[in-house]
Amino acid sequence: MTAVQPARHTPASRPSDVVYDAVGVGAGPFNLGFAALAQSTGLDVAVFDANESFAWHPGMMLPGTHLQVPFMADLVTLADPTHPLSFLNYLKRHGRIYPFYIREDFYALRAEYNAYLSWAAEQLPSVRFGHAVTDCRHDGDAYVLTVRSPEGPLTVRARHLVLGTGTQPYVPDTVDPVALASGAVFHTSEYTRRRPELLAGGAGAASAAAAAGPQAATPPRRIAVIGSGQSAAEVVADLLENLGTLPDGTEQELVWATRSPRFFPLEYTKLTLEMTSPDYIDHFHGLPQSARDRLSAEQKGLYKGINADLIDHLHELLYQRSLEPGWSPDRVRLLTSTALEAAETTTGGRVGLLLSHEEDGGAHRLDTDAVVLATGYRYAEPDFLAGVAERIRRLPDGRLDVDREYSAGVHGDILVQNAELHTHGFTAPDLGMGAYRNSVIVNRLAGREVYPVERRIAFQEFGTPQPAPTPAHTLQEAAR
Repeated sequence: MTAVQPARHTPASRPSDVVYDAVGVGAGPFNLGFAALAQSTGLDVAVFDANESFAWHPGMMLPGTHLQVPFMADLVTLADPTHPLSFLNYLKRHGRIYPFYIREDFYALRAEYNAYLSWAAEQLPSVRFGHAVTDCRHDGDAYVLTVRSPEGPLTVRARHLVLGTGTQPYVPDTVDPVALASGAVFHTSEYTRRRPELLAGGAGAASAAAAAGPQAATPPRRIAVIGSGQSAAEVVADLLENLGTLPDGTEQELVWATRSPRFFPLEYTKLTLEMTSPDYIDHFHGLPQSARDRLSAEQKGLYKGINADLIDHLHELLYQRSLEPGWSPDRVRLLTSTALEAAETTTGGRVGLLLSHEEDGGAHRLDTDAVVLATGYRYAEPDFLAGVAERIRRLPDGRLDVDREYSAGVHGDILVQNAELHTHGFTAPDLGMGAYRNSVIVNRLAGREVYPVERRIAFQEFGTPQPAPTPAHTLQEAAR
């Protein structure tokens, strides 16, 4: 095994007059991949994350859930299949490669992928957890970052920034802050922690009750899940498997409401998958911003849908439960084309949902006891960027103006990870394109092609075909 090269300096011991080639802020999968690919290139990099340790979507680490992309969408494989921090090498190192091989499933379990990412983070001395970047300035020579660390405040200098702070849970403005503060309404990012409070029966209820402890409150009678996509479907499946009877004899109920006209699956056909390619990014990035925005709105089914197997599993669960003696169809309601207009705490401590139907224009009120918001994530700029606002390139509407090689800096020295959905298309959050983007970024920083970058991988053409160059012999004949 090739050893991962250590960073030349740790932040605490680094001489104050030495400048990093790049500092990454945020240590999610994309910036971990950046650190891994940069480590053996001669670039001197550091990656800081405010969290005390690595955790990847802990709120949705449900049993049996798996990635929606093949395991090759790890930190490094699609850039360098021989890299020591590949997922396959993780399996080999932990004695699991043969069981994974026998399993014959390209889609790694989410818990196992999280363990892989944690392992990779531990192998990267350039990655520092418990280090929060609180301020950033530019002194004419380098970025000067103030970092809060366990050793005290640090001042770090870097020629480039690589922003990987990720997206934040999105809560619609229609949700009353009082309802959020009460705990009766919460985002799916908290689901694993709050799950024991919701379950009253089924296979997972006993372990959930044990985790909640003897003082746990009575589970809610009616639970609503608002939103669509994979996270919503996973929560609904988990709740559907565990709906039970409360101590007073009443049955738990579940409502799933989505603004989408149907519970649509991820489109995973091969020619559609070719859109996760450098070819399509070239095409998308070259379009006017109005066309990009229109396409982004139309393409949500390409990355925000539900795994088709999970949709089928949900239907099977509903079918099986419908055979139970005394089962009422009203215990589980699935509402499509239904928008959340308001969510407010009622005088009785419940949550009143005002819902409207986007097709027939009707409206109705639904009182519930707990609401899980599967409303997704949105990019939020970190506060420390205010100190270098004049060095950030923006579109007229204020969004980052990210160039084809992932820089939003006026001088090309601020690189972004998963903040370019509006300029590069739906490949921005795709784990499978992380190694490609990091190859482009590392090559840009190094000023040479450290990692070969594919230019065309698709069989199809996405834009207006360019005329083929005229063969030289034809030009010669025309000149006669």
